[in-house]
Amino acid sequence: MPTPPGRSLNKLRWLRRSLVGTKRLVYNRVWGMDIHPTATFSLSAKFDKTFPRGIHVGERSYVALEAIVLAHDMTRAKKTHTRIGRHCFIGAGAILLPGVTVGDGSIVAAGAVVTKDVPPASIVAGSPAKVIRSGITVGPYGRLRKEQPAPTA
Repeated sequence: MPTPPGRSLNKLRWLRRSLVGTKRLVYNRVWGMDIHPTATFSLSAKFDKTFPRGIHVGERSYVALEAIVLAHDMTRAKKTHTRIGRHCFIGAGAILLPGVTVGDGSIVAAGAVVTKDVPPASIVAGSPAKVIRSGITVGPYGRLRKEQPAPTA
């Protein structure tokens, strides 16, 4: 049902913040994950509970709708740490396989399947994910900043 004109759901942002904060607290204290207090995520994001101590999310990072962060691989009996750096954005439906590290200031595109480490300040996309751009500048939560033009000599 669409929101009537002139009305906004922004009035309920406090509720979302409260729910995410509670869920983060449970993930950290009960499950033993390492999710920074300033990191945020969609309520539908999935974090691996088979090896929860292997999940690490850095400050001011965002994990979007239906993204999956894994820290175990049952086929190889592997439990390993999966790290998301500082100021990162993990797009909707992305899958981070066990043992990968997403470097600081990187963006993982929606639907990407990350099988290898992501270098810092990069954008990756595809299945398997490949670097499509590097040397980017992001702000908090992986918001891409406008690139500064190269100085002329």
